[in-house]
Amino acid sequence: MPKVENAIIMAAGLGTRMRPLTNKIPKPLVKVNGRRMIETIIQGLNKNGITDITVVTGYLADKFDFLCDKYAGVSIINNPYYQEYNNLSSLYVARHKLKNTIILDGDQLIDNLQVLNPVFDKSGYAGTWVNQWTDEWIMHADDNGNVVSCDRDGGEKGYRLYSVSKWTASDSTKLADLVEDEFKAQNRDIYWDDVAMFKYPNQFNLTVHTVGPNDIIEIDSLDELKALDSSYKTVGE
Repeated sequence: MPKVENAIIMAAGLGTRMRPLTNKIPKPLVKVNGRRMIETIIQGLNKNGITDITVVTGYLADKFDFLCDKYAGVSIINNPYYQEYNNLSSLYVARHKLKNTIILDGDQLIDNLQVLNPVFDKSGYAGTWVNQWTDEWIMHADDNGNVVSCDRDGGEKGYRLYSVSKWTASDSTKLADLVEDEFKAQNRDIYWDDVAMFKYPNQFNLTVHTVGPNDIIEIDSLDELKALDSSYKTVGE
């Protein structure tokens, strides 16, 4: 079985739905109940023996510099294209780091260490089963857990996709080449996840890495943050 050798954390975005909080601090550095989101991820990776961690920055990039001093093995790559492209550009600038790799967004909370377990069987995304409608990306899988389709506009009776994915070295090679092709073709609006999930699905055999409904908490807006941390209740009022 492959084993995760390194991690790439996406942290370049503007975090516009968290304004005015993110006017002066990038979203992954926002504290939730006293803990910075990105640090919960780094600490969880470290506890799983994953110390080679690349943080891809863009907006307010210098705010992340302290992480390199605080955590051994953390390095930073700046994405100069973050305002011109969607997050395809973040994986493009870090594509040479891809091997047996876990890729994560920096603006989420991961408290279940099993989600970050370095041992995995096939490339794929973390997902939790949902029966009711959600507007999140929904993966549909066969009886063996292999992804057969994905609804980007929402759905039900499938696996909600989370921004935690693990890639084998062989799939990483293909992913890096295809991301480079799409970037050079100036496909500015696509996510890097579009490459394997929608544009070239026949080149990958993705699986669902099943997680529980509370294992990963994505915080997409200021209202969602307030619901988790009452210290922000007056922000923006």
